[in-house]
This record gives sequence, C-alpha cells and structure tokens, in this order.
Amino acid sequence: MRHNYNNTRRKLYLPEYGRHIHEMVDQLSEIEDRDERNRQARAVIAVMGNLQPLLRDTADFTHKLWDHLFIMSDFQLDVDSPYPRPTREELTITPRKMEYPQERIQFKHYGKYVARMIRELRNEPNREATAVAIDSLARYMRSKSFEYNQEHPNNEVIIKDIKLLSEGGIEIDEVALNNLRSDYKHTFTARPQKGPQQRMQQRGGGKNLGQKQYPNQKMRPNAAPRKNAGDGQQRHNSQR
Repeated sequence: MRHNYNNTRRKLYLPEYGRHIHEMVDQLSEIEDRDERNRQARAVIAVMGNLQPLLRDTADFTHKLWDHLFIMSDFQLDVDSPYPRPTREELTITPRKMEYPQERIQFKHYGKYVARMIRELRNEPNREATAVAIDSLARYMRSKSFEYNQEHPNNEVIIKDIKLLSEGGIEIDEVALNNLRSDYKHTFTARPQKGPQQRMQQRGGGKNLGQKQYPNQKMRPNAAPRKNAGDGQQRHNSQR
C-alpha cells in the first residue's frame, strides 16, 4: 500500500485555507465551460468566506477572497472577477532595504543625538540661546555619566567632552557648571519583603501575634473569672 504524505505533495500557497480548498481551485481550471467555471468559482469563494468569519466585517473582505483565489491557482485561473485581477508582480513586491546607521558613536553613554546637537550649536549665531542649551546638555551629560559609571563625574570631564564633541567650538565655564543643579538618578534598592509578623504588627496586632484582641476585656476568653467578695458573703449567710 502506497502512503500519500503531505511532505510529498505540492506546497500550499495559502495554508490557512487547507488542502481541500486548493484542490477545489485546481479543479476549477479543468472546467471547460466558462459560465460553469464562473459559477463554481463563486461557490468556492462562498466556502472560503465561511472559513474566515472574523474578516467579514472588513470593507474589502470579498476583494481579498478573490485575490486569494487567484493566488491559490498560481495566477493561472481564467474567471470573470468583479475586481481587477491581481498579478504576481503586484503581490510579490519586496520592500526597500532599510539603511542602518554606520557612524561611530564617540561617547556611547551620551548617545549620538547629544553629539549631533553640540555640533549644531557650534554654528548657532545666538550666543545666549547657545549658552542655555549647553547648560541643559551639560546637566544631561552629567546624569548619563553618573548612570554609566555609577559615580559622580568630575566637571572637568564634562567640559573636556563638550569641547571635544564641538571640535573646540564651544567652551563652558567650570564655575557655571558647578552652579548647575544635579539631576543624578539614584538607584533605589528593592523594598524588603514583609512576613506575616511584620504585616500583623503594621495592622496593630502588637506583640500578641496570633491572639484575638478584646478591647473591652482585660482577660483572655479562656481565663477563669475573678471571684467577687460579695459573692462569698452571700454564700456564708445562706449556709446559716
């Protein structure tokens, strides 16, 4: 007995429709009568629509089904479609290859945009606006240097890096840099996990962990009640 495995069959163009739909499309090409072929093609379109119920609400649902019909026939089916017949070239357009940046980042912890802004500010005619922008960039560079090195950076390093990135076109005063507010992002340690005892104490459980609190009673519920002095006197009089 000869077995027919899927790996020996031809490849499915649209596997989501299954092999039976592909075989139905192949049989459409064998119908010689054009009117009968068009009628059977519309019947296959109806079956394909039942297999994709989630796409019925889309505006071009029927258009997609007809395109899929031509794709499964390898664009060889000759039927009258209510939509323009697609071609292989239209559906196999490869996207343009993306161009990745190849420039080398001089200071990776600052990023390429910091270096780009400093180079642009080098040719800025408004010196006052340049000074304000450089102050903001210097504060940002200090915070990034602190995050990268986990230690407070020296202002001389920031001044040197700005001068190097601007190719000597921008110089910042160390006194002005010292007066800038630091924006260091300190790392926070994780909060300690609280156990049952800590949670009970936080709720007001006190030292008596696991015991019920009775605010109106000073004794535990299982303790024996105190004897009243008047009870003993009444018992002595009754015995007489």
